[in-house]
Amino acid sequence: MNPKDIERISKALADPNRLKILEQVKQQGSGMQCSCLINFLGLAQPSVSHHIKQLTDAGLLIPEKDGRSISYTIDNTVLAGYINYLKTLG
Repeated sequence: MNPKDIERISKALADPNRLKILEQVKQQGSGMQCSCLINFLGLAQPSVSHHIKQLTDAGLLIPEKDGRSISYTIDNTVLAGYINYLKTLG
């Protein structure tokens, strides 16, 4: 994992709504759709989409397209790499 990846992930995780999204996707297991996250967070669709894009761009969420809908799962490999990096700092 390079320094740019670490920076991108850190910025993505700096927002409490993005942390809530990751928690909710983790609880769901897989296949969480944006509409479910809108209901959970109580935010407008553009805001939720923005947060999802930040998490996806950071590599933390994997989008899976099924027809017209997109569901998201956590990329555990990226998350584990980030956690391992943080462990080297301690």
